[in-house]
Amino acid sequence: MGFLNFINRRKKQGTEEMSFIDHLEELRWHLIRSVIAIGVGAIVVFMYVREIVHQVILAPAQDNFITYHWFCQLGRKLGMGDGLCMQGVQVSFLSTQLTGQFISSFTIAFVGGFIVAFPYIIWEFWRFVKPALSEKERKGTTGVIFWVSLLFFIGVFFGYFVLTPFMVNFYFSYSLSPLIEIKPTFGDYLENLIYTTVGIGVLFQMPLLVMILAKIGIVTGRFLRKYRRHAFVVIIIMAAIITPTTDPFSLVIVTIPLYVLFEASIILATRINKKTGVADERMELDGNVEMR
Repeated sequence: MGFLNFINRRKKQGTEEMSFIDHLEELRWHLIRSVIAIGVGAIVVFMYVREIVHQVILAPAQDNFITYHWFCQLGRKLGMGDGLCMQGVQVSFLSTQLTGQFISSFTIAFVGGFIVAFPYIIWEFWRFVKPALSEKERKGTTGVIFWVSLLFFIGVFFGYFVLTPFMVNFYFSYSLSPLIEIKPTFGDYLENLIYTTVGIGVLFQMPLLVMILAKIGIVTGRFLRKYRRHAFVVIIIMAAIITPTTDPFSLVIVTIPLYVLFEASIILATRINKKTGVADERMELDGNVEMR
């Protein structure tokens, strides 16, 4: 029903009458162009896959990674001495399958192509959605492509420069016995890296999602403040899902920025409610009536 309503809005806002099949055909071409953009980015990444593996993918697992230096300097400036200094680790990975490295090359190319083409993908999606919006809604979403892309890349960089080094350092330093040698596979490391970069980038879209819901009138600042405790639990669950490891330390690292984004979402929703004149009290009352 939601998709049909969206199609109807595109018909009303559009200058030409289009059938349901025409809209699906248009959506198909938007998807095709997005896939082509990912493919082009993947080809470029694949051409330099060896350099990318050595200088980017494996960099957080090297003892000279820049994050170790940053956090050590930060700890000293905060008067913590070497409290934030992590001992860099020098590790090597196994490839236990004959086609393992070959398949990993395509995985790196596809994920890299997606990251590079992400702004274009959002732009294609926006081109499809735009005809369904009113003039007022279009003005209210000015710069949406920039902000979506910015939050995504901030999340990717946070996962790469902060979360991944912490996890690598923790797990390669943790040992139950000196007789146990840590030798993970490259595929396992690559999978974890993708989760902690692309996954965090997607989760960083929370403020924009709340902004859209606030503009539609589904959520308000008061509603978010009322269920702040519930949201905190949901954020922890989301962090546990997106974090490929189960140690509390990594969970805290992911939870903190997500909760900060939630608090920012409350401020954003409150400002939008004031501009749109949405009555928090009325929406809260309506919600209570529905619950009954």
